[in-house]
Amino acid sequence: MAEQHEHHHHHHQGADLKVAARDQMIGQGEQWTDMRAAVFDALATFDQPASAYDIAEKVGQARGKRVAANSVYRILDLFVNANLAARVESANAYVANEHPGCLHDCIFLICDDCGKATHLDDDVISGGVREAAAGAGFKAKRPVIEVRGTCEDCGD
Repeated sequence: MAEQHEHHHHHHQGADLKVAARDQMIGQGEQWTDMRAAVFDALATFDQPASAYDIAEKVGQARGKRVAANSVYRILDLFVNANLAARVESANAYVANEHPGCLHDCIFLICDDCGKATHLDDDVISGGVREAAAGAGFKAKRPVIEVRGTCEDCGD
């Protein structure tokens, strides 16, 4: 089995994750509004990738009024650009980034049975993708690699 090369960074959880996300957003010159905080809080509670509709429903329940998915999509796009969240392209869903201060390429292992998405950091793989893109005359902004299959918990 090939050796995996990983980033080493602190994974934030709970209140610490919210503080790290807020600090990252403010550090990029953006405001940390009540609505943005509510969307991030809702996103961080999901155990698997969540759609904007799932997040809007959860925020609406917490706020006691309906929240439009369009508003949530705009905030999620901002979060992806600010490195607070990652988009699982094949599921049109999002996951909170547990280390918002670290910018890296995303590698997701997505279970077709339970929907769980495991995030990996492997500089060798993502560097190879960037090199291949450059060799084709393409400048990769931020590669996202998704591998579909079955997780250890769902196993054969």
